[in-house]
Amino acid sequence: MSEGLQLAVEKIDTPTIEYAELAPMLIVFGVAVAGVLVEAFVPRKARYATHLVLALGGMAAAFAAVVALAGEQEVAAVGAVAVDGPSLFLQGTLLLLGIVSVMLIAERRLEHGGDAFAPQAAAAPGSEAEKEATAANLHQTEVFPLTMFALGGMLLFPASNDLLTMFVALEVMSLPLYLLCGLARRRRMLSQEAALKYFLLGAFSSAFFLFGVAMLYGYSGSLKLDRIAVATGGAMDNDALLLIGMAMVAVGLLFKVGAVPFHSWTPDVYQGAPTPITGFMAAATKVAAFGALLRFFYVAMPGMKWDWRPVMVGVAIVTMIAGAVIAITQTDVKRMLAYSSVAHAGFILTGMLAANEAGASSTLFYLVAYGFVTLGAFAVVTLVRDAGGEATHLSRWAGLGRRSPLLAGVFALFLLAFAGIPLTSGFTGKFAVFQAAADGGAGSLVIVGVLCSAIAAFFYVRVIVLMFFSEPRADGPTVVVPSVLTTAAIALGVAVTVVLGILPQPVLDLADKASLFVH
Repeated sequence: MSEGLQLAVEKIDTPTIEYAELAPMLIVFGVAVAGVLVEAFVPRKARYATHLVLALGGMAAAFAAVVALAGEQEVAAVGAVAVDGPSLFLQGTLLLLGIVSVMLIAERRLEHGGDAFAPQAAAAPGSEAEKEATAANLHQTEVFPLTMFALGGMLLFPASNDLLTMFVALEVMSLPLYLLCGLARRRRMLSQEAALKYFLLGAFSSAFFLFGVAMLYGYSGSLKLDRIAVATGGAMDNDALLLIGMAMVAVGLLFKVGAVPFHSWTPDVYQGAPTPITGFMAAATKVAAFGALLRFFYVAMPGMKWDWRPVMVGVAIVTMIAGAVIAITQTDVKRMLAYSSVAHAGFILTGMLAANEAGASSTLFYLVAYGFVTLGAFAVVTLVRDAGGEATHLSRWAGLGRRSPLLAGVFALFLLAFAGIPLTSGFTGKFAVFQAAADGGAGSLVIVGVLCSAIAAFFYVRVIVLMFFSEPRADGPTVVVPSVLTTAAIALGVAVTVVLGILPQPVLDLADKASLFVH
């Protein structure tokens, strides 16, 4: 080897991988790969139990790794992954939501009276119903590794410290979700239509994101967020590459959070996907996508605040108004919750647009509160069924409070939390983001948010009135008796909703400490 080549080799830094800092993601991805091997080699009858233990154990171990990393402020994997307060806070939230989601998915492994994940039903030994149930059991276990791969992508998404890593995380998160949305068997056409719509529109959003990455690389010469921030420090208004690149990356991220006008996939996908998958997607995807949105604007684009903030204020206003108004017209409970999630995306954007530490911490708190309420609400939806499957049409819920007062009361609690009624987590979350926005100079946005909250309260209260003050229909739905895992999932949602409404300060303090991004 020549002397010049030897010197060049010596100057190349050997990449180092900080395995301890990456442990939460490595554990989840390892469980996902192990799940694929389980599908290939474990006998069919043993797959379900193996997957369940593997998934729940893996997520618990990953959460313990997140707790062990608390307080870290550094970059790992050659600067590609940020291990800081926001990423660890969101990863812990995602893992808890993932545990609850897997509990719901695990209880819906029988194809009986609805989608692919209908609750178990009693069947006589040796009967055709039992044989059909057994056959359905044996063919639904692929949902576990797909869920773990999606969760792994979600963990990486808000922790990505460069745009290429963020794009890889986006695809790792999205591709399993496209498949999961099409797994319903009884309503096969609706489910497959939802999956196809999600895939096609998701592909367009990924293309926008990738073109934006190329533009920003052309402008700054780097994909790392901190170097892009340095390059934008002296930017002028006529820097076309920067402005177009920033806008296109924002489009890709706003699609994932379901903000208007990039929300058109939300109601169809929420309605067509199996309800446990809808709950997982509605809660966890929004947490991960808002984490990535926060990191992109707070770390890479702080110098462009006066350019992106007015546009995002407009997006937040339109999102809140459209979500609240269109939800009033819905007659399907899953579509109503879909448009509710659109409105909540606008509320969360309100906190983000404060563009300060208070905005980041209030957004983090809101994501925790919203995630558990959403999972709890969709868990309740899975239990209200008739001969055709899940009874999602609102007219079928008339008089549910007389048929099952406890279940209707729990659903009413979740709806009141969505509406932001005091003593619920929704009120605390909305108060936090509105206060941060007002302190950050976005008073007009707060006024629109309060008005839209009042509009949204109308259709939430309408459902409560329908359940408790309407005569039950003779052919009304039955309420499936929840099993242990479903009961635990709903109970956890109720507990978080009440505790964050009455005693939110510990989590608010934790979010405040976790609001500093590493640069």
